[in-house]
Amino acid sequence: MDIPNGPFRLPELIDYQPGAVVSRILLKKASGSVTVFAFDRDQELSEHTVPHDALVQVLDGEAEITVGGRPHRLRAGESLLLPGGVPHAVKAIRRFQMVLTMLREPK
Repeated sequence: MDIPNGPFRLPELIDYQPGAVVSRILLKKASGSVTVFAFDRDQELSEHTVPHDALVQVLDGEAEITVGGRPHRLRAGESLLLPGGVPHAVKAIRRFQMVLTMLREPK
């Protein structure tokens, strides 16, 4: 499915898949990217670090996002900043969707 030319609803751009984490890049530029994710229940991204700041916006469901060893429980409508260079991990408490906006520093 292509990104519509007019208004659209982010949750409708990606479907849940049993036992999986799926993602769809909506925008990718040198300055950053916007990606929508759908996590089935109990799916996770293990702890990792990226050099860029990011913003997570939860669209649906519930997740635990750990940043720098500190867990945060997020639900639909809530957001969390992920500072660049700080380890973070994501786990679906219930199936959930999120938008990840990454911002890159100009070189």
